[in-house]
Amino acid sequence: MVTIKGPALFIAQFIGDKAPFNDLKSIAQWAAGLGYKGLQLPTGDPRFIDLQKAAESKTYADEIRGTVAEFGLEITELSTHTQGQLVAVNPVYDDLFDGFAPASLHKNPKGRQEWAVQQVKYAAKASQNLGLAASVTFSGAFAWPFMYPWPQRPAGMVDAAFTELAKRWTPILNYYDEQGIDLCYEIHPGEDLHDGITYEMFLEKVNNHPRANLLYDPSHFVLQCLDYLEYIDIYHERIKMFHVKDAEFNPTGRQGVYGGYQNWVDRAGRFRSLGDGQVDFKSIFSKMAQYDFPGWAVLEWECALKHPEDGAREGAQFIKDHIIHVTDRVFDDFAASGIDASLNNKILGI
Repeated sequence: MVTIKGPALFIAQFIGDKAPFNDLKSIAQWAAGLGYKGLQLPTGDPRFIDLQKAAESKTYADEIRGTVAEFGLEITELSTHTQGQLVAVNPVYDDLFDGFAPASLHKNPKGRQEWAVQQVKYAAKASQNLGLAASVTFSGAFAWPFMYPWPQRPAGMVDAAFTELAKRWTPILNYYDEQGIDLCYEIHPGEDLHDGITYEMFLEKVNNHPRANLLYDPSHFVLQCLDYLEYIDIYHERIKMFHVKDAEFNPTGRQGVYGGYQNWVDRAGRFRSLGDGQVDFKSIFSKMAQYDFPGWAVLEWECALKHPEDGAREGAQFIKDHIIHVTDRVFDDFAASGIDASLNNKILGI
């Protein structure tokens, strides 16, 4: 059995222009002081990692590792959420997602998509140079605007969307395989891969590609009213990454899953700091231990109410308290009578 590594912190929500959140060394020192053992890095800000340089220079990658190791930390994984989003964009979102790409590529969907593909590939090679096993991304979306079946979708539209999605991702997945890195999709509203069924639809289109794996984040499933514990039972062999994030869903007579266009504070479903929501983390960590999850427990902090620094401080201890140090023996070994083949045969009558 395997003990989960952690606690670790995804730093995307903490990056800013003021110390200690404005460079890798400072944020590493801050996180270590809170008790974190690892950092998960977004790859869009060169103050924290120059993605292309990390892909092309093992020396630079070693320097990045050394920066966090100075404070007793490891880099857990790299994130290309924003770049992966741009691999597949429905035109209705072109203006909204232009902000994820360099200004020179705004109003240029084709150039933006080519840039995004290269960025995600850089993350594979950079991960290899950093000695990592997995990287996380978003799938992007063609069909998401048509998630609700009204007006009636044209026949074959969804299949066409997933066919094109697989066409774009298959070469990327092949490249990840060449580098020995798992690509983990965060199953997330707004992406065509937003639940188990849509992941399976995609997996079929990419011929069950061995690198098309999963980041598990129960908070998104609470907001969808999906059974997030059974999800682990179903997909545990594909779960290679874990975001520890809490959420709550409190429907009323006025609103439910769709939220009535309200802001995060006023929605029935909202993200919360660890321990403030409804996620059953004791059961989640038990299942992760049961299935020998090989990776890190990484806090992704998002909360509509609590200050982020309080959430980070509390989150480190929360994860530490929930990690199960797995046993190296069976609990009733004290009553074992030993191995005796002849006795076994006698008991069985053989």
